[in-house]
Amino acid sequence: MKKILVTISLLLICVFAIADKGASPLIIDVRTPAEWDTGHLDEAKHIEWQEISARISDLTADKDETIYVYCRSGGRSGKAKTILDDLGYSNVINAGGVADAQAFINAQED
Repeated sequence: MKKILVTISLLLICVFAIADKGASPLIIDVRTPAEWDTGHLDEAKHIEWQEISARISDLTADKDETIYVYCRSGGRSGKAKTILDDLGYSNVINAGGVADAQAFINAQED
């Protein structure tokens, strides 16, 4: 009986882990706090690009998770992507500037 319970528990853990993979991608605004305060994507988290290496683990430990980064025009988000790539994150996408990021993310998710 104990083996059956352990097996069922392991199966449930696997099912929930797989189901979680279908969750929304992580979206990170890498602009300054002042820029963030002027408006940002609703589902975005905020980490300035210079702090991304020290703070990414606060948001995810999954290096295969889809992560979109954006800024004002795409330059700083490109730097953030490079930093995350160098840390071993394998699915980081530079979504460009804030004005285009939501449309870009929506197009990728469809």
